[in-house]
Amino acid sequence: MPSVVDIRVLSRSFTIVGVFGICAVATLGCETVEGPFPSRPIDVVTHASPGGGTDATARAMLVGAREALGVGMAVVPKVGGGGLVAMSYVSTRPRDGYTLMGITPTHLYALARGQAKLSIDDLVGIARAADDPIVVMVRADSPVETLDDLVMLGRERPIKWGATQIGSVDHVAGAMLAKVADTRLSVVPFGGGGEIVTNLMGGNIDAAGLNLTEGLEQIYRGDFRALAVMASERMAAIAEVPTTVELGYDVQYSTVRGYVVLKGTPDDRIRVLERALLQGLSHPTYQSYLEGAGLDGGSVAGAKEWSAQIQQMYEEARHAMRELGIIENEGENEGENEGENEG
Repeated sequence: MPSVVDIRVLSRSFTIVGVFGICAVATLGCETVEGPFPSRPIDVVTHASPGGGTDATARAMLVGAREALGVGMAVVPKVGGGGLVAMSYVSTRPRDGYTLMGITPTHLYALARGQAKLSIDDLVGIARAADDPIVVMVRADSPVETLDDLVMLGRERPIKWGATQIGSVDHVAGAMLAKVADTRLSVVPFGGGGEIVTNLMGGNIDAAGLNLTEGLEQIYRGDFRALAVMASERMAAIAEVPTTVELGYDVQYSTVRGYVVLKGTPDDRIRVLERALLQGLSHPTYQSYLEGAGLDGGSVAGAKEWSAQIQQMYEEARHAMRELGIIENEGENEGENEGENEG
């Protein structure tokens, strides 16, 4: 499988009128002292393997973003380490707007543990693409029919819980649920949501915290059973499924997906990218993707709101990891936390 999936789009011609700093109308570009931006393809680096929600979200967004910018845009998977491989790669790239990174709370957990080559202050939000609550799922033929059944199973023996890597948001979500419910789970890490779906389907794990962008089709088809939405409100696409809050477990987690550049990227280029990504996220292709995944347009947000949310999620990540004993004090790690994770 190639590491870079690239669909090249020929740049449109446009004319810059006036002095440097005037943005082009046709493609949302902007002239700077270095020349027009963008003038060559842009990479969007992700941390998950093809087939999962992060990968699918990026590909759906790029349809409209390519049209807006008039240049090619490629999804570049850098899988491994709970986002560490992707962040390490991005840290080596010029801060010129030609490298974007798709992030989720998983990246922020890695930052909170002090494992990344970047810090939280290096991240500059461009646009939020999706707010995708985690849904606890089992196979449809599982003897586990309710969330309480899953809790009881974990008291008999550790629940084999699929997660996208140790330290990911779905790992922490499962661990926090186990802690609150006084049950046990053993994390089985995978490279992305697509691999979790395959292994849950194959019976290699008991349960997983999946997003609707990853598991809705399987629910509708009758392959998976949704036990609970890790949120305070039910989701319209699976309105019959209760929330963890209404079941008495105040554990709320969501895979929030969005795009960032690194601090030092020129402000005019950040503005061009924000407009282009928002155009991509409002494109019919992306809106159809959201609808098909059981989400709505409220998931989309611009740079200001997204940047503030990144900071908030980072603080929440630190709090959750202190609660779980993964980190003890400010800047202090407790190790890799691999293997069995008991609540």
